[in-house]
Amino acid sequence: MNYIPHTTEEIKQMLKAIGVTSIKELFCDIMPHLRAKSFDIPEGKSEQEVMSYFKKLASKNISLINFMGAGFYDHYIPAVVGRLADRPEFYTNYTPYQPECAQGTLQSIYEYQTAICNLTGMEVSNASLYDGGTALAEAIMMAVKITGKNKVIIDENVNPIYRAIVSTYMKNQSIKIVEIPGKFGQDKRSYLYQHLKNNLAAVVLQNPDFFGVIDDYSDIVEPFHYYGALIIGSVYPLSLGVLKTPGEMGLDIVVGEGQSLGLPLSFGGPYLGFMATRKDFVRKMPGRIVGATVDKDNKRGYVLTLQAREQHIKRARATSNICSNNALCALRAIIYLSVVGKDGLAEVAELNFNKAMFTKELLGKIKGVKIEKDLPVFNEFMIELPMKAKKVIKEMLKKGFIAGFPLGKYYENMDNCLLVTVTEKRTKEEIVQFVAAMEEVLCN
Repeated sequence: MNYIPHTTEEIKQMLKAIGVTSIKELFCDIMPHLRAKSFDIPEGKSEQEVMSYFKKLASKNISLINFMGAGFYDHYIPAVVGRLADRPEFYTNYTPYQPECAQGTLQSIYEYQTAICNLTGMEVSNASLYDGGTALAEAIMMAVKITGKNKVIIDENVNPIYRAIVSTYMKNQSIKIVEIPGKFGQDKRSYLYQHLKNNLAAVVLQNPDFFGVIDDYSDIVEPFHYYGALIIGSVYPLSLGVLKTPGEMGLDIVVGEGQSLGLPLSFGGPYLGFMATRKDFVRKMPGRIVGATVDKDNKRGYVLTLQAREQHIKRARATSNICSNNALCALRAIIYLSVVGKDGLAEVAELNFNKAMFTKELLGKIKGVKIEKDLPVFNEFMIELPMKAKKVIKEMLKKGFIAGFPLGKYYENMDNCLLVTVTEKRTKEEIVQFVAAMEEVLCN
């Protein structure tokens, strides 16, 4: 943002125009105990002074090598993504309330929807949602509306942040959320099948799950469909460069966090949630959906095909109170996917997998470290340490590494467990240094 100071004279003119004599008087309607203690704002600085000040602050930053994921990932973003997305014609756009006048915006959304369908193997996608967690909550409400049932089971291996969001969303609704114990493979299926009853609206699964473990849920689709329940999958989009797609598994609604598709970590956002489903359910999908058509001259054009939002339809019939899609974030995602392409996405995914396997093998050689080698993973995996994970993380920070995510934060009896993530950005040299530092922390 440009540095635009207001002179004392300009401030006086503005105050006069609105009929007050001072900044303090401007806030007189705010009760005294709610006001700031002082309106004494320091004198402004010149542009040079401001730049110098922030450069000094920036110099205090410490460069850390990141091995943490847990839902948000440190991936490489090609320079062209930011260069194109930061063009003023993109970032100054607002919600298209007269959408057909904004053909460029609609086309970018249409291309994004197409990419999400291709990526997930599903038939239709919306124009994006707020983030992965809220997208999952919206998918649950969508499943309840489709089936007319109110019970949903959710695997404890689903991202705990997402589960907290779901709990908040459902708190004042007549939707019963049942969490099943976090298990793997056939043990997971045993718990799932205990809930095969006619009152079930949906089952929520994640792939790879929060522990990084991958699974093929094709075998559970038929039993749950027999009882009229839908399968909701939360997925890591980059992993779909190599994994079986949700569409190939037969899932009904697919959601996820799109941050790994060209968005920086950015202290927690903004990100985007994606949602895709089968064509049969398109009218129950929240948010916007852009479609392609032709005009009277047979020229290609784009329109908002469905807008079942509370601003366009009676309150009781609206699919959601979602008013907007994260259009600029979705734009970054489609630029990223266009740049890397189908083969490039597969290559990036393979790099993630191979580097994670290399790291996993080296860590497994450290005395006292336990790793479940039989569990298939993508680019993150759990290790059990001979001491508290939080202590290891603290010591590793001193050595320049973000060692991973402490699983004890969300799961009982896992204080010694660490979730380690390896993306394509981690070099062989960094991985070797990371393992050496970990061994030094654990064995000294």
